[in-house]
Amino acid sequence: MSARGYPMSVAMSNCGTVGWVTDEMGYRYDSTDPKTAMSWPVMPSSFRDLGTAAAAEAGFEGFVPDACLLSRYVPGARLSLHQDKDERDLESPIVSISLGLPAVFLFGGLRRSDRPRRVPLAHGDVVVWGGPARLRFHGVLPLKDGCHPLLGPCRVNLSLRKAR
Repeated sequence: MSARGYPMSVAMSNCGTVGWVTDEMGYRYDSTDPKTAMSWPVMPSSFRDLGTAAAAEAGFEGFVPDACLLSRYVPGARLSLHQDKDERDLESPIVSISLGLPAVFLFGGLRRSDRPRRVPLAHGDVVVWGGPARLRFHGVLPLKDGCHPLLGPCRVNLSLRKAR
């Protein structure tokens, strides 16, 4: 459930020193999973290293993520336009890694009403945004039916951030 009480169509979890959570208290980063009261799993070094390298390639040297939001989309799941602004460090970029079924990423402007650009994403695509674009609204159109040879009928997104 979202903080507004609506069901979310994307299944989410986290790894890293903090994880993004949503509940009746709102949206925030927390060091423990509110459902288990346990710390989030350690972020694999391969995730961190890929995020750091992708950010550097895009001009964001020194980025070291401390949080990875793992999102699983099944056909029909979507992510409405939103801004990633719960991180304490808004100077660091967002690094998004797409795996599995293709998706259409919506990349808008600084106002929700700005018409978003549609960016097709395939398995293995990496998107990095930061600097003046860091607070642009973005989302994902409903996932179309399909079956990826490695992941089956889903899409997984790894979203790496510097939250603290």
